[in-house]
Amino acid sequence: MKEYALDLAVEPPQEYQSYFVPVSKEFLEDAYKSDDFVVFVGPQHGGSGHMRLIVRVKGDFIVEVIPDPGYVHRSMEKLAETKLYIQNIPLFERPSIIDFGNYNLGYVRAIEDALGIEVPERAKYIRTILAELGRIGTHLYDAGILSVFIGHTTGFMWPFAMREFIVEIFTRVTGTRITGSFIVPGGVRRDVDGKTLDVIKRMTYALEHRIKKFERVFIRNPTTIARLKEVGVLNREEAVKYGLVGPFIRASGVEYDVRKIDPYEAYEEIDWDMVVGEDGDGYTRLLVRAEEIAQSIRMIRQLVDNIPEGDVLSDDIVAFNRKDIRGSFFEAYSNIVLPEGEYTTLTESARGTLLFTIVSDGESTTPYRVRVVTPSWMYLKGFMEACKGHRLADLQAIYGSFGYFPPEADR
Repeated sequence: MKEYALDLAVEPPQEYQSYFVPVSKEFLEDAYKSDDFVVFVGPQHGGSGHMRLIVRVKGDFIVEVIPDPGYVHRSMEKLAETKLYIQNIPLFERPSIIDFGNYNLGYVRAIEDALGIEVPERAKYIRTILAELGRIGTHLYDAGILSVFIGHTTGFMWPFAMREFIVEIFTRVTGTRITGSFIVPGGVRRDVDGKTLDVIKRMTYALEHRIKKFERVFIRNPTTIARLKEVGVLNREEAVKYGLVGPFIRASGVEYDVRKIDPYEAYEEIDWDMVVGEDGDGYTRLLVRAEEIAQSIRMIRQLVDNIPEGDVLSDDIVAFNRKDIRGSFFEAYSNIVLPEGEYTTLTESARGTLLFTIVSDGESTTPYRVRVVTPSWMYLKGFMEACKGHRLADLQAIYGSFGYFPPEADR
């Protein structure tokens, strides 16, 4: 049936002004003239994970999604200018929660590059183990949230139970569940004994066994496939155009992983495969991350089996007890001053490319400027575009398929 547009004077409700809607008055007027609805989703946690979405729909088909992030903004970059370099490690590991190892690495490696610090091989292996454990934990977290978003509560409980394996290992290694602050310039805070390394390896087999069950319960579930297959599709060209990163751009057929392109830590010392999909839909984004968990398990076993003996702290940082820095931490790190300049690192965190830039004036024990660009912020545009043309009921399925994490994006 043909639609007829009526050129009538339209005045959007005054409530839009009090709601602080980040869209123009013209946008609202055009929506009303087109007989479209403008729907608010969020920022309640259950529906959007701390982000408000302004969704324009025609009937129940999505015309446009405009994100309104910032509800969990913590001003990390500005706070970093008031803290010693070493004090910023606990600050910058928090955006992604359980992925603290990769966030520690991104920040610490920038300091090490600036100071020309050579990290001992044993420390590199330990740091890589922590990074891959964080990758597994993050992918399990995202799978659980996706399950809830499409109404599968059992699919939520399984990965969160498996995630406890990871946090228990973190507790044993670092003393805390998800905020380890364990990776420091020059290495790690203290050595990890052989018994703990053996526990890590044995945990991977227990985890692998349960993941196979989770695949039957949720990943290969016909309902999951129906909700995600051919939904939220971004092809290779679109994925590049909209700036996707990490497993989400690899799900669209782009072979890019910082661990392969520009290896760091111990990634060159082990055998592993980059996981790449083709379809670029919500289901492929889930499958890519499920396979990445298997690759991370494969890496961790190799790292544990081949970890070299030696110190875990560089001579460039501390010349006394290089097995455990407890009791000497302030003496070793409080007076760090980076040479004047700008230092940038790229790290492949669980959700994708993580960029840290430190600017130093060459005089202060605090950074002049720190810039961190997180993967969730990078693929926000891709999520917006992937929603267009789908039904409103698909919004949360697409959202969950991207693993978007507002605290990571907002920082």
